[in-house]
Amino acid sequence: MEIQPAEKKDFTLSFNGQGSTFFGIVIVNWLLTALTLGIYYPWAKAKQLKFMYSSTVFNNDQFVFHGTGKEMFIGMLKTLLIVFVFMSVFLGLTLIDQQIMGMIILYLMMFAFLPLAIHGSYRYRMSRTSWRGIRFGYRGEKMELFWNFLKWIFLTIITLGIYSAWLSVKMRSYVYGNIRAGNTEFKYEASGLELFIIILKGYFLSIITLGIYMFWWQKELFEFQINNMSLNQGDKKISFKSTATAGGFFKLVVFNILTLILTLGLGFAWVEVRTMRFICDNIKLNGDIDMDRISQTEENYTDAVGEEMADFFDIDLVL
Repeated sequence: MEIQPAEKKDFTLSFNGQGSTFFGIVIVNWLLTALTLGIYYPWAKAKQLKFMYSSTVFNNDQFVFHGTGKEMFIGMLKTLLIVFVFMSVFLGLTLIDQQIMGMIILYLMMFAFLPLAIHGSYRYRMSRTSWRGIRFGYRGEKMELFWNFLKWIFLTIITLGIYSAWLSVKMRSYVYGNIRAGNTEFKYEASGLELFIIILKGYFLSIITLGIYMFWWQKELFEFQINNMSLNQGDKKISFKSTATAGGFFKLVVFNILTLILTLGLGFAWVEVRTMRFICDNIKLNGDIDMDRISQTEENYTDAVGEEMADFFDIDLVL
């Protein structure tokens, strides 16, 4: 008997958070962080992440962030210790009139820790994320990413930045390719040359049009990143496709700028919510994976030092 292939269907992704609710969380977080001289920051971050995750809904089920302020606080303390070592080395060399050597070593140490921060951040954040009770996970190898990153950075430097497009693609391919959601896995299959052309074209056309082309450029970059992603389970998969337009980006940017200006920055919460809603509304998902057949495979992981290191280096989770 011939087995019929599973029928493809659309999946929904939405963000239903409200700006007013997020504003209440942000204001309380700001006040408590200021009153505690920054000590409350990990708990503030955990609350904001819980709001963002619970407001993101895939196929009528919301995501859940299980991380805690305590885990992130411990991670922050470890990060501060690492930063203290960095600065001690730099100041020590400066005191013996080796400022240039101190700067070189400081930057080398920071570059060396970037891939470790990325690895640790993804490992922690994914293990603390779930959907319908199914935990996510990150299976990348720390030293493999470390040596690959140094190689890609070296190629970027000797090509005067030209290789940065390939670096971005390779980093996403490695990191995304090691993310699991139960027994499904993400894939990112893109071309560094295609990204380089998009960046080059966008840069020159934005200059020629006095910045007007930037909205089309943003649309093309978003489209490139989203269209090259997929969720896979054996021979089945869900494809991602961008439906964003240059006009949509124009409206989003103008609204966000006006909101921040007119509210003297207090509209930050509405800007974040509107941006998340725009992203989710402009990602179309279609495929043949049976979501009821996703099973638990990932282990728990509670070390948040990578999360805080990524925060310190201002690394967004989506590279």
